[in-house]
Amino acid sequence: MPCERKPMRYGHSEGHTDVCFDDTGKYIVTCGSDGDVRIWESLDDDDPKSINVGEKAYSLALKNGKLVTAASNNTVQIHTFPEGDPDGILTRFTTNATHITYNSSGSRVAAGSSDFMVKVVEMYDSSQQKTLRGHTAPILSVTFDPKDEFLASASCDGSVAVWKIEEQTQVTSWPLLQKSNDVINAKSLCRLAWQPKAAKLLAVPVETTVQLYQRDSWAQVGTLSDDLGTQAINVVAWSPCGKFLAAGSIGGLLTVWDVESKLCVERQTHEKGYTVCGLAWHPSGGQIAYTDTEGCLGVLDGLSSSSSSSSTTTSSTMTKQAPASYDDLFDDDDDRPLDEGISEGARSPAKNPGDEDDDDDLIPATGRARNRSAFLDDENSLDTGSLKQGLDKFVDDVGSAIVLPAAVAAPLRPVYDGPMPTPPQKAFQPGSTPAHLMHRFMMWNSVGIVRGYNDDQDNAIDVEFHDTAVHHAMHLTNSLGHTVADLSQEAVLLACPGTDELASKLQCLHFSSWDTNKEWMVDLPKGEDVQALCLGQGWAAAATSALMLRLFSIGGMQRELFSLPGPVVCIAGHGEQLLVVYHRGTGFDGEQALGVQLLQFGQKRRQVIHGEPLPLSRKSHLSWLGFTAEGTPCFIDSEGVVRLLNRSLGNMWTPVCNTRDNCKGKSDHYWVVGVHENPQQLRCIPCKGSRYPPTLPRPAVAVLPFKLPLCQTTTEKGQMEEQYWRSVLLHNHYGFLSSSGYEIDEEGQSQAQKEQQELLMKMFALSCKLEREFRSVELAELMTQNVVTLAIRYASRSGRMALAQRLSDLALEKANQLQGEEPQEEEEEPLQYTRRNTGYSQSSSEMGADRQHSSHRQAQEEEVDEEQGQEEHMDEGDVAESKRQGLNPFAKGTAASPEKPSPKPVSKEGRVNPFKVSSGLGRSGSAGGQNRVTNVLDSMMSSSKKPTALLSSSGSTGKLNKTPFLKPLAPRPKTKTQSTLLHMNAPKAANKKAAEEREPAVCRLKQTEAPPPASPAEDVENKKHKSGFQLWLEDNRRIILADNPDLEETDVIKEAIGRFRTLSADDRLTWTERAKGQSGDVADMKKRKRGEESRGDKNGQSEADETRQSEADETSAKKKKPLDTSTKLSAFAFNKN
Repeated sequence: MPCERKPMRYGHSEGHTDVCFDDTGKYIVTCGSDGDVRIWESLDDDDPKSINVGEKAYSLALKNGKLVTAASNNTVQIHTFPEGDPDGILTRFTTNATHITYNSSGSRVAAGSSDFMVKVVEMYDSSQQKTLRGHTAPILSVTFDPKDEFLASASCDGSVAVWKIEEQTQVTSWPLLQKSNDVINAKSLCRLAWQPKAAKLLAVPVETTVQLYQRDSWAQVGTLSDDLGTQAINVVAWSPCGKFLAAGSIGGLLTVWDVESKLCVERQTHEKGYTVCGLAWHPSGGQIAYTDTEGCLGVLDGLSSSSSSSSTTTSSTMTKQAPASYDDLFDDDDDRPLDEGISEGARSPAKNPGDEDDDDDLIPATGRARNRSAFLDDENSLDTGSLKQGLDKFVDDVGSAIVLPAAVAAPLRPVYDGPMPTPPQKAFQPGSTPAHLMHRFMMWNSVGIVRGYNDDQDNAIDVEFHDTAVHHAMHLTNSLGHTVADLSQEAVLLACPGTDELASKLQCLHFSSWDTNKEWMVDLPKGEDVQALCLGQGWAAAATSALMLRLFSIGGMQRELFSLPGPVVCIAGHGEQLLVVYHRGTGFDGEQALGVQLLQFGQKRRQVIHGEPLPLSRKSHLSWLGFTAEGTPCFIDSEGVVRLLNRSLGNMWTPVCNTRDNCKGKSDHYWVVGVHENPQQLRCIPCKGSRYPPTLPRPAVAVLPFKLPLCQTTTEKGQMEEQYWRSVLLHNHYGFLSSSGYEIDEEGQSQAQKEQQELLMKMFALSCKLEREFRSVELAELMTQNVVTLAIRYASRSGRMALAQRLSDLALEKANQLQGEEPQEEEEEPLQYTRRNTGYSQSSSEMGADRQHSSHRQAQEEEVDEEQGQEEHMDEGDVAESKRQGLNPFAKGTAASPEKPSPKPVSKEGRVNPFKVSSGLGRSGSAGGQNRVTNVLDSMMSSSKKPTALLSSSGSTGKLNKTPFLKPLAPRPKTKTQSTLLHMNAPKAANKKAAEEREPAVCRLKQTEAPPPASPAEDVENKKHKSGFQLWLEDNRRIILADNPDLEETDVIKEAIGRFRTLSADDRLTWTERAKGQSGDVADMKKRKRGEESRGDKNGQSEADETRQSEADETSAKKKKPLDTSTKLSAFAFNKN
């Protein structure tokens, strides 16, 4: 049944329409939402007669020279035909009538209304009415039995009912449809149709099929379906002979079946994919007139019954002549009529390619029509130009799974029951409305708005800037017919598709240029059309139908070009980033198979995302793609889910918002115009009952908040978790911007970090209240070191000592990690980093005083972190003494030290003591290590004059101020902050008591991980600092190792610390006194050793002897310091408030 689809004509304004023929077939009559009835002599009639029947006309019927219309004034009116004179009111309803129809003789009219009632009215006596009540929702459609005995009706209550007219009773009812509250919200109009003449079958459109019910028995006897029909069928109509049934779908697919064989004999697609809402056969059966929801009228011509029959006959004949291999393969299933509908390409001979009139929508030579019914029933679908250019290439070249293999004489084949391929989404421009609209947004972004007008008066483009300081508004004539546009702070970029005569053009208005020539234009190669474009900082990009992406400078110079892996869907640019989404294959069951690439321009050009799949919601398509104002890639699908690129998670996509959660009705949508991370906002336009906003009046922009789809966000725990992780995700851009060389808002970054730590502390407190101590430690691992200190304080006050102990260990670990990271931050290049460490290891005579100061300041920061982890303090007397001792390494190093200890990076695999010196150090290395231990006390408790004292002391030790100053990158304010925090929180009464236990613990940590001594004499020197805890550890080490044989040295010390703290105050005091007694013996041994050395080597050693003498004096002074025996060991810094 080859037919011709004629070009459509504009008939009515946008909205619902209906159509019918007169009895002779001479006229086509249409009505629409503009309230007019138009009488067309043919599709080419340039001046149809028009009759106004009201504000809106919902339905019409014509027979015997009487035109009946259902208008918006709740009446059914009669007009004479073709004169169009009013002839009275047939009946009234309390609301508007939705559908009317004549019986076969024209003596009765049936009308359904939104007030749930169906009326049957006699034409010659309107007082003779029968009312059918029983539906519980507005009526969708009504149809008469040709024998005038029954009437069928469909309703929004989901039922299809059959009534006995004379008795006004319901014979049967089937719950077949999806329920809705009004006709405008119904999924389908469900226009029922009764078979003419024979009156045996009632056709009911249900979803994508048409179900056939037999008269009298009311049993379902068949189903007509099309394997390419993916959208619900809206309206059906029988041919006058009763052999064929035509159907129009929401997606614009027009299908004709041979009812007897249940084969699809004709398939056509609406040229723009609009919903078909009106369908009528010509009385001769050779034409079908149809109308759509945009007010247009179309005709399928050449549908003669004879050709249809011959087509069917030829098909069966050719099937018998098909190669025997097919018969053997399918076991003669060919000749068996199937209940399930099969595509026409599999049932009828394919068209000869030479006979095609270059009309894409006719059945191709493969014998199977391409399904362009509705790529998508919204924005991205329906622009025929790009449809023909983009889709055909995709179907033919890539998605061959969509098309059945070709056969010269297509034999009958089994029905395919597997997943159906999804029609690929068309290319679109984010921030634009569909191209078929006369007034549309070509672009709406954070810079401004580009509007396009294409009507009888004007074909122009208006450019408006949100900030008029960028540029004044512009009015451009659109003589080339540009369809896509983009707008940036530098330029306006426009592109038009190619025609037979003209190539596709790319036009740029570079309004920010400093010269006088502000416009350039490029012609693309013939046959290559621009499908998507975007602007960045100093560059422009255009994706074309030849699977190419072309780059241009903003001044018009051609730059790189490269091929895309598949047909482009859309592209977006921001700064030096380009985001490309394309089809990477064929999707199935409503899914789109999209891939994404992210390219980074600038000095280091690279591909950040290498074509990974783009994660969409189930059975959705891409509706917006772009960047946040801060430069993070972002996209939105048709389900309203907003996803943001999470750079900290290996470039994964995280959902941050669902616009559907904010919609009041199912038909409401939000049209996105911008995304901001700081403040956290989704800027969009609410569209009530549609997907797009109108251009006039200018729509208002609404702001939606972000919300991560975490579980149990109604609870306090869930809310804080969502706030924390949302803050972390939406502030990742600071790291990206700083790494890319941009200036960042440091105040905003610090404020965000402060908010995150506050949320962590609140969640920590909540976990403590719920007695979830393990979870509390998990939260503490996310905290900074300062906040861990507060957590220790909170745990101690709450009496959770085990938790506080674990947090104390965690604080120590964080201090080690922080100290290990600082040297790595100082230099990016590995060679420079090595040289920096080597610099720390040089002899004192080769180092500047400033570098020594930097080294010691780092050592102090290490010790501060260690002290915060253990939460103990030193008294003021020890601080003063330690300051004096701090001078020794400089003097000693100048005289006899070949090397100086260097800070060690910490391994990420386990905790390593940052105070551990390298194994190659000699005596002065050990001494230096001890003096660094004493410097801990400086950093903990000394006044703000400490750095000055250190500088002066280091400057006085020798000639050390001649090498250039090398400033370390370790942040000094961090140490001040930590020290200040400890000063604020520490009780002064505990200082002496804490110092009593702190010094031995720190010295013990230093000595246990220090390298073996170089000589017995040095061993004696090391012993002078043994504390009571170290003596206790020597006695109890075997017991600890026996209990825990797998412990490493560091873990043994921690276990020992815990056990030593459990001792009573008297026991600990006993061990401390014993240590004091041994230190006196050590001092005597040191003196004897010094005397022997002075006798053995009297030349050149006097300076070293003086240094050792001063050390011995300081040691004895420290030994004589009295202890406060009334205080106890404080396990945690904040336990005694």
